[in-house]
Amino acid sequence: MQYKNIYFVGAGGIGMSALERYFNENGYKVGGYDKTPSPLTEALVAEGIDIHFEDNIEAVDTVFKDPASTLVCYTPAIPKEHGELCYFQKNGFEVVKRSKLLGLITERLQGLCVAGTHGKTTTSSMIAHLLKQSHVDCNAFLGGILKPYDSNLMLSQKSDYAVIEADEFDRSFHTLSPYMAVITSCDPDHLDIYGTEEAYRESFAHFVSLVRPGGLLLKHKGINVDCGQLNAGARYAEYSSTEEADYYAANIRIGNGTILFDFVARTEGLCFKNLEVGVPAPINVDNAVAALAIAMLCGCTEEEMREALKSFGGAKRRFDFYVKRSDFVLMDDYAHHPDEIKASLTSVAQLFAGRNVTVVFQPHLFSRTHDLVEGFAEALSIPQRTILLPIYPARELPIPGVTSEWLLDKIDSSDKCVVLQGELVEYLKELKAAGKLDVLVMMGAGVDIERLIQPVKEALG
Repeated sequence: MQYKNIYFVGAGGIGMSALERYFNENGYKVGGYDKTPSPLTEALVAEGIDIHFEDNIEAVDTVFKDPASTLVCYTPAIPKEHGELCYFQKNGFEVVKRSKLLGLITERLQGLCVAGTHGKTTTSSMIAHLLKQSHVDCNAFLGGILKPYDSNLMLSQKSDYAVIEADEFDRSFHTLSPYMAVITSCDPDHLDIYGTEEAYRESFAHFVSLVRPGGLLLKHKGINVDCGQLNAGARYAEYSSTEEADYYAANIRIGNGTILFDFVARTEGLCFKNLEVGVPAPINVDNAVAALAIAMLCGCTEEEMREALKSFGGAKRRFDFYVKRSDFVLMDDYAHHPDEIKASLTSVAQLFAGRNVTVVFQPHLFSRTHDLVEGFAEALSIPQRTILLPIYPARELPIPGVTSEWLLDKIDSSDKCVVLQGELVEYLKELKAAGKLDVLVMMGAGVDIERLIQPVKEALG
């Protein structure tokens, strides 16, 4: 590439950060802007990436102000009127979306691309871990920080495989050319971008058409995605954890904090018995079946996959335990779509049967809350107690009448309330002191709730 410097507008995003780390590791000068500091931006700065938090072109290092040597990358979450972005667009810089830059980096590699409304971060992280712990190895660009690697980027000197979390937001995954693709789910989301459920599903149908000849499309059995555009030279297969498919889980056993199952590869005539899931959440059996299928097809051995699956530590903020004791449990989950929330809270209820569950949820986006309110209300009626934080706006302006109080009224629970961020820790301390806090789940995609995890742990754990 002709450029020596890469500047990122929206540098604190999880997808952006993997690209920043990639270019930083490869000797480029990397810098950028983000709205607010976070643990992730602190880590990036510590790695030598120049990030500031004021939309001010004067704050941009002069090294990034030469169009001949600097490429500018931005995330679609940045407003079009953003000052720095407008400056670069008007002054002769090449300005590209994150998805295009990721596509350029990975087009020479064998992309293992995981798409879906939910499940894609954990599934792509599992695939990356299985390959990394085997003789096969891989590169990876993930949408979550994978433990124990403490990064969302993996690089390899010997492998042509690249595990890529394929993001459907703003049709970003249409820039990819997968060698193998996984579709975990297709529950309509981002309707502020797509407009209709039909348009959302059509974007997945187009993603299917991008799978290379000689490659594979692995789709979760039963989800509504039109696969008619799949290249004639690509293979189609399905997976499931609840029924027989080309790849499926059988003999699932949950108990004593562990999950065991048998992995059946029907097409290959194989059955790997008594596999253990490293993060024992029932929803992870689904993710594990997809990951095992891809890893096996890439050449991993049964023993390599068995050991790696057992040692899988999960991605941060995905069914992530901070405290796990007989008297108190604290976990964090990124879930922000009704189906994710329902799957996560159902798993919690199974793992901790008979115990009292409290969820603290921060709705993410006014538009998503408005469009999917009935689903949110149903999912958030599962636990014994539901606490809502005010809606995290991200890139949006408020929608009149769409508030956490409006959502709360629709939740079928006798124990529910809205609490401000600044009052949450004290409120939870009072509940715990009164013996009313047993299993606590912090849930949401916003920065606010992520920053509350550590204070809550210190106050309660």
